[in-house]
Parts: sequence; C-alpha cells; structure tokens
Amino acid sequence: MNKNILTYKKSGVDINAADKFVKFISNISTRKKGKKKLNNIGGFGSITNIPKNLKNPKIVACTDGVGTKIEIANLLNKFNTIGIDLVAMSVNDLIVQGAKPLFFLDYISINKINLSKLKSIIRGILKGCKISECTLVGGETAEMPGTYDKNKFDIAGFAVGIVEEKKILNGKKIRRNDLILAIPSSGLHSNGFSLVRKLIDIKKINLNKNKFLKKELIKPTKIYVKEILNLIDDGLLNGCANITGGGLADNLKRVLPNNLNAEIYLSNINPLKIFHWLKKHQISDAEMLKTFNCGVGFCLIINPKNLSRVLKFFPKKYKPYVIGKISSGKKQVKLNGKIDWN
Repeated sequence: MNKNILTYKKSGVDINAADKFVKFISNISTRKKGKKKLNNIGGFGSITNIPKNLKNPKIVACTDGVGTKIEIANLLNKFNTIGIDLVAMSVNDLIVQGAKPLFFLDYISINKINLSKLKSIIRGILKGCKISECTLVGGETAEMPGTYDKNKFDIAGFAVGIVEEKKILNGKKIRRNDLILAIPSSGLHSNGFSLVRKLIDIKKINLNKNKFLKKELIKPTKIYVKEILNLIDDGLLNGCANITGGGLADNLKRVLPNNLNAEIYLSNINPLKIFHWLKKHQISDAEMLKTFNCGVGFCLIINPKNLSRVLKFFPKKYKPYVIGKISSGKKQVKLNGKIDWN
C-alpha cells in the first residue's frame, strides 16, 4: 500500500478502536440475567419498553455533564467514578418532578480513543444506572483530534423518566409551615470545580500527594433516586430540589409556588469537611453558598406530621435534618443567619 495515501486513521480517527469499544459496551451492558432486555448498543437508535401500569404517563427528560471535574479525573488518572457523576447529575434532576428514570444515554468526545480510559468511564456509567434502576440504552463516542488537546475529553448524559400525571411534583402540594429538610451530600458532587481547581493552582497543591483532597475531590455524586421515589410512592413528599450550581437559594426557588417563601436557617446546616477546607482559603460565605452545596445535596419539602416517617427511609449517613420551613409571601428563598464554619 502506498504510504502517502491519506486515510481517516492518519488524520487521527481510528474506527477499529471505536468498534472495539462499542463491542465492549455491548458485552458488559447485556450480562444481567433475568428479564430479557432489548440490545440497543451498536444500532442507529435505541428502543425501550414503556411501563404498562400507568394510566396517564408523562415523559420527563434531562441532560447534564460533570463540568471541569473531568480535569480532576485527568490529574488523578482515575476515571471509574465520573460515570456515576454523569448519571447522578441527570437522574437527580428527573426525580425532582417525581419521575422514575427509565433509560440513559451518554456522549463521550475525546482527542484520541483510549480503550482503558473509556472502559473505566462506561463502568461508572453502568454502576450509576444500576443504582438508579435505569438502563444504559446507547450513546455516542466521538474521536475528535484537533478539537481537544492530548488526553482531553468531555462527557454528557441524557436521562429519560416517566411519571404518573397525578404524581407530578409541580409545587401545588407545597403548603405554608411545611418543613424543608436537607439530605447530606457525598461531597462536592459535580459543581464548583473551576473554583476548586483555581484554588489548587494558586496554592500550588500537588493533588496526587494530598491524600485528603485526592479522596474528596473524586468522590462520586450521591444518587437519591431510590429514597425519593419511595417517599413519593408513600405520598410523603410535597416538593424537592436537587442542589447543584447556584446553591440552595437558586435551586429551591425553582420549585416554589408564586405565593410562598422558603426560609432557610443556615446555622442548622452541617458542612462536610471538604467545605470547611474550602472556606479556610479566603472564600466568602456568599460565594460558598452560591457555588457549592455546602453539604446539602438534596432538599425535601414535607408536612411536619410526616417527619418521623420520612426519616425512616434513609440510612444514618444520609439522614435528612430540618434546615427551614415554608412561609407566606412573594416567591423567594430567605437565607437567615450564617453557617458555623468553626
């Protein structure tokens, strides 16, 4: 063969490597025994069954990524957890409206296919889907030389869920004097990493030699699907919010009806150790609350009489606690007092 002939592979795209990756995904995603599943991997589109037990089902769809947490994974050369993050960021949004996740798709764009790296990411995605009790039905892997620098990549996720119309959480059930509970986060989740990375750069911290940060910064986002759907099934949830970018105030406001406030008592919040570490590095209270979850990964809005019943749905590590209440007034979130950073 003439060595001067131009090929797709010479331009930086290896179709054979991509085919091997698709075969790997197909093999590991269809190993589960029991109920027969549709094998969508490798097709042009994905097919899934619609549950038959719903009278008036509504479809809910979400999409998200993991932001610059990817750069932490690159620094640590650890890629088996960001797939969990990817699933979590979408399914934790789905459940805010009461939807049960049905299926998930991923999109991975990368400078050059690295099978070891991609396999680790997919294993994480499959683990996230297992926790969420949904199915990975397909995705896309794009090798894009020239668009990304060496070893760089990005990932995005797409989740679709279903909810019975009468069980949709749309703010109509929220009442004055309802309690607002905080479910603890597992850590930073997948928000605020551009600020974290800037701090690491300014302080010239070697992440691979800092055991505390090495462990904390790569922790996967907690997936709240099972607990929230169980609360909905038992009629114990009036509303909820996934605390992501924008913090408590922005995310809680999104689920409030126009005639009610959320009053948050910041002194009730129990920040995790990683947030204490960040606060010590000249980050203001306002910036902490706007950028990070500060230890509150998810919020529940419930009738006070149901508090003891709600708590029984959670393990000790993620036991919810009261951080506020619903009051009358024009739609807003009032942050009262201060978090105790001592």
